[in-house]
Amino acid sequence: MEERIRELLDTKFQEQAFQDCFLVELHLHGGNKLEVFIDCDSGVTLEKCQQVSRFLEAHIEENQWLGEKYTLDVSSPGLSRPLKLWRQYRKNIGRTVAATLLDGEVRTGILKEVHEDYILLEEKRTEKVGKKKKTVSVETELPFEQIEKTMIVISF
Repeated sequence: MEERIRELLDTKFQEQAFQDCFLVELHLHGGNKLEVFIDCDSGVTLEKCQQVSRFLEAHIEENQWLGEKYTLDVSSPGLSRPLKLWRQYRKNIGRTVAATLLDGEVRTGILKEVHEDYILLEEKRTEKVGKKKKTVSVETELPFEQIEKTMIVISF
């Protein structure tokens, strides 16, 4: 079932208006609840979520994949969910992120670059220079293999 939904989304994302969209997560829960999280390089709009939802709904109902009663939620991952895909990292360059490493250490800074194997984070550190403290910017490479999760830091 999940594979069929993935294939449908691949087809939908070939359309001109959806070529910058991609699937982030797909979950089929008990009680016939299907959650689909999509993202777009240019940002997800409510309209795109509605169009994808209607597209999936038509196929689900036509093929009776989830029976008569089901719930379908199509949305963006939102800021409360960690970045999972390389494309999500790329679209968030310039934003402040908190990367939790496998050893539990949390590194917070501005996402400067995204490479195939690592991200480049600009962190602010306080160093003692004589009797004074000075804040300096340090660029740190964090290999993806050492990152457990990365969250967008919301600042007001």
